[in-house]
Amino acid sequence: MTDTDPAIKTARRVFEVLEYFESVQRPISLKEIATRYDYPTSSAAALLKSMVTLGYLFYDSYNRTYMPTMRIAQMGSWLNSGLFGETEILAMVDFVHGELDELVNISTQSDLNAQYIHCLQTSKRLRFEVQPGDIRPLAISGIGRTMLSTHTDVEIARLMRRINALCPPSEQMDLEELMKIINGIRRDGYMFSKHIITPDAGVIAMPLPKRGFGRVLVLGVGGPVFRLEENQESILSCMREGIRRYLSA
Repeated sequence: MTDTDPAIKTARRVFEVLEYFESVQRPISLKEIATRYDYPTSSAAALLKSMVTLGYLFYDSYNRTYMPTMRIAQMGSWLNSGLFGETEILAMVDFVHGELDELVNISTQSDLNAQYIHCLQTSKRLRFEVQPGDIRPLAISGIGRTMLSTHTDVEIARLMRRINALCPPSEQMDLEELMKIINGIRRDGYMFSKHIITPDAGVIAMPLPKRGFGRVLVLGVGGPVFRLEENQESILSCMREGIRRYLSA
């Protein structure tokens, strides 16, 4: 299946509608959502009507606007405890962000990618934008390599075979070269990646103790490389303190 298949297109539109509600945080009209995503008006009307029928949206016939129902909020209410772990992860992120005022994020593995699932942005003018849902290559990015460091050597080799089978030759990664990096992360307990995905941007990434469902999460502090280099020791100290304070058993 490709992203042109009707089933995928419909599913994508459902999530675009929900993400738009999260962005604007108010009722929206049919015209607004159709204009925002360039949907045919008839398709947008059918989609919103279906979401109303299924109980995910409420339609205000007087104002002709749509709004999510509590069913949406209830569907995600388990995530804080089930995914993050009794809100300790979120508290740790708040702590690190409050101490450093840099981009602080949590990421996890999504098949052959690392994916950001929670981000707090810096208030500083010079910054790099990262959003929950953004993905990075598992074998190339700093957060991806940090995740790989928690796998066994056998698991890493298996993942690399899959990655290299799907990548063009110019993007393939030599396993022996990668393992040198992985072993450095295992030795130091973190990785400082620089200029890999975005020029002048970097991330200091540190694996977290395994949480519920066996998921591996990575804590990252990102920003301009020069700023991370200037404050590397204080950043590492803060990250370690956050992990010790909120995640130590």
